[in-house]
Amino acid sequence: MPFDLLKSDATSIAQAVRDGSVSAETVVSETIKRMAATEPKVGAFLQQDAEGALAQARAIDAARKQGKPVGRLAGVPIAIKDNIHVEGRPTTCASRILDGFIAPYDATVTTRLRAEGAVIVGKTNLDEFAMGSSCENSALKQTRNPWDVTRVPGGSSGGSAAAVAARSALVSLGTDTGGSIRLPGSFCGVVGMKPSYGRVSRYGAIAFASSLDQIGPLSVSVRDSALTLSIMAGRDDHDATSSKRAAPDYVAELAKANIKGLRVGYVPAYFDQCPDKEVAKTCKLGLERLRNLGATLVEVNLPNADHGIEVYYVVASAEASSNLSRFDGVRYGMRADKGNAIANYFATRGAGFGTEVKRRIMLGTYALSAGAYDEYYGRASKVRTLIVNDFVRAFGGCDLIVGPTVPFTAFKAGEKSDPLSMYLCDIYTIPASLAGLCALSLPAGFSKAGLPIGLHLQAPPYAETTLFAAAQALERDLGLDRLAPIA
Repeated sequence: MPFDLLKSDATSIAQAVRDGSVSAETVVSETIKRMAATEPKVGAFLQQDAEGALAQARAIDAARKQGKPVGRLAGVPIAIKDNIHVEGRPTTCASRILDGFIAPYDATVTTRLRAEGAVIVGKTNLDEFAMGSSCENSALKQTRNPWDVTRVPGGSSGGSAAAVAARSALVSLGTDTGGSIRLPGSFCGVVGMKPSYGRVSRYGAIAFASSLDQIGPLSVSVRDSALTLSIMAGRDDHDATSSKRAAPDYVAELAKANIKGLRVGYVPAYFDQCPDKEVAKTCKLGLERLRNLGATLVEVNLPNADHGIEVYYVVASAEASSNLSRFDGVRYGMRADKGNAIANYFATRGAGFGTEVKRRIMLGTYALSAGAYDEYYGRASKVRTLIVNDFVRAFGGCDLIVGPTVPFTAFKAGEKSDPLSMYLCDIYTIPASLAGLCALSLPAGFSKAGLPIGLHLQAPPYAETTLFAAAQALERDLGLDRLAPIA
């Protein structure tokens, strides 16, 4: 079987490597060539590791020739968002404050992917400390959208989404706190999946907001997403928030999935009040296609979801202010030498953190202060509970909820210069994060300008099997060609 990187997904490549149809070295060599062709235009990677990737690939080929098992992701080129540890490689979080820091160990997800033969080709760009919706907040470089390099890839996992869209990786890992996998998935026309809170270990990922953060895959296809999650999911003693609930084999479940009779909920306002009518129309068509495939459409109400933005930016900022206090210039990363500890601390954080990170630290610190705690963090936590309860009631009458991922397509770099307009990018994705749901952005079509549009599928906690079943059925029905037109 001829090998074509641009027409393959991770599942088919791994199968070809396992049965000897193609060597892992060939796959990785072609990926490195693709990176060389696309990176000058896209800039998805902060670090590339061609030498290490080829060494991994050759080891896989040698093991296969010796009759040894080579894993479910054998030879698949994978990129890792640069807030997730890969031992011996820098972890920058796209921030100057971590200058010179080298990860001393692998994140649990990195370990699990390596064990199944995944080949790590590099680490991808992001908004600094995962705080942003466009990937423009990176202190280190600008990543462009492979569909139109004048536009942003979305954030914060913009580099990871752009790498998959450009096919300089077949799968990438991102983190999602309020939409940071799903939003760039929508903008870049790839599958972006946020697992349920606790489904995947966060050990080895730099914390932003600990009650919200989740690691998840960005991929070419739904089955690749299911395969990657099957490998990453499950209890990890290094992470007390990881669930003890056994993770199913999502790939096996997907093979026998049937969505006839599935109850699909929708909120009419998400379509009727969407500011981009092309997005609304495309997502409505996706909803109708699900009905044509045998699903039943059910109108649902999420009355408190409108408060998601306000709640999120209090809760997430408060947790960020606490988590980021560890970056003090004493133990690792950059250090400003001003002669005494207090001066060093202020100078290091002042020079090391970017504007958006400072904004959220200050907001979060104020929300946790003695005089403001009840008014801000305490009240936000109560409204968060109301949002959770809204979803519990809604899922009493449906199996998943579908709507647009983002209210618009990818915007021009520099177009959204004020924080509020940027924050509103996540208006549809944040409620699922606050409620700990699993959610997925599926490419559903294109605007007249040729920009991808994502459909947002949300399911109850630990109902990833349902999510994948609906997403794959719709993916097959749509039959979209999702190769970005770069190079």
